[in-house]
Amino acid sequence: MTGRLEGKIAIITGAARGTGAATARLFVEEGARVCLADVLDEAGQAVALELGDAAMFQHMDVRSEGDWNRAVEATRERFGSVNVLVNNAAILDVGPIAELDVEKARDILDVNLIGPMIGTSAVLGDMQEAGGGAIVNIGSIDAMEGMGWVAPYSASKWGLRGFTKSAALELGQLGIRVNLVCPAGGSPELTQGFISNIQQRRDAGETIELRGLEGGVLGEREATPRDIANVVLFLASDDAGFCHGAEYMVDGGHTAGHIWFATKSDAKES
Repeated sequence: MTGRLEGKIAIITGAARGTGAATARLFVEEGARVCLADVLDEAGQAVALELGDAAMFQHMDVRSEGDWNRAVEATRERFGSVNVLVNNAAILDVGPIAELDVEKARDILDVNLIGPMIGTSAVLGDMQEAGGGAIVNIGSIDAMEGMGWVAPYSASKWGLRGFTKSAALELGQLGIRVNLVCPAGGSPELTQGFISNIQQRRDAGETIELRGLEGGVLGEREATPRDIANVVLFLASDDAGFCHGAEYMVDGGHTAGHIWFATKSDAKES
């Protein structure tokens, strides 16, 4: 522990598992006090209990203004004014546009995009009182490029990218930094749900080939929750004091471009 987040008071959404839980653990290790917010009460309470006095759990549906206001108030009463917000909560559904489920699409947009908007508005008073703060939105490589079969999810992340830019322009003058982290992968619950849905369709007789999921140039794997949490930690810390309105990729080079030539040692023998 180096104390990089001493004095930071954070709300992290979707903190009961995956990237949110990994971020909460790392924040506490580095001296922050954290409100873990989630709809998964039992899992969230377990993580908060594990982290001790520096953590608390608050039930939150990010679509609810009331839940947001209660979370901010409870965090303030327990720890002080909120000066870090991590908008991590997200949901995903898989299917072609031809089979669009409108209600599911609306839910995805509400959780992944409207939720962070409500949260950003909810913490502004505290951050202004604290003299500034940091907001870290968790996007996706799907905020940088399209992906088939997850159109509502991809649209929500493109929207979050746009919101990050707009919020940065408005809030920078208040000393509030806003940035976007774009991982390839992350929370296993999201990625495994994607794979399971594809497998169910295959079992039902559909011919589906997964392409473009082989990873980046650093290796054939997805980003882990800890990979993402490390970048969120940096952006929440004072070390990132001049980082604002930007995207930070955690994708192993996935979005860097295409590799057309292999080195001699990497080339496969025919």
